[in-house]
Amino acid sequence: MTEKDKLKILFLCTGNSCRSQMAEGWARKLKSDCIEPFSAGVYPVAVNLRAIQVMIEAGVDVSGQYPKHVDDLLNIDFDYVITLCDNAKEICPVYPGKTKMIHKPFSDPSFLTGSDETVMNAFRKVRDEIRDFVLGLPESLEKNKNHSEK
Repeated sequence: MTEKDKLKILFLCTGNSCRSQMAEGWARKLKSDCIEPFSAGVYPVAVNLRAIQVMIEAGVDVSGQYPKHVDDLLNIDFDYVITLCDNAKEICPVYPGKTKMIHKPFSDPSFLTGSDETVMNAFRKVRDEIRDFVLGLPESLEKNKNHSEK
């Protein structure tokens, strides 16, 4: 598959600090043969250090990724925009043309409190859930393209 044949997929969440960064990293690692991944946020903040840490544990280095505002990517003709949280779904800009919208929410471990072990385990759980979702791409997108996935 050539670069121009790859699906351009934007993973979108509120801060572009955790879930969307993980999704971009997993897609780059697992699906680079068929997906050109991007991530952004509607209110971007610094990439979460715990997200970087749990991804490195899984063999995916996202430390070079950085937060981007969704408006900075409006010039890219995405095949899919996948919102990973309800807030991003509500605020997501309208994409013209062929772009298909998919909603696949994941819980946000960034705001969890408790022991370091508890919080890190929550990050690992979300990391693994996102990995499993990305493993099903792009096939799962075609069957869900006309409705949001719950």
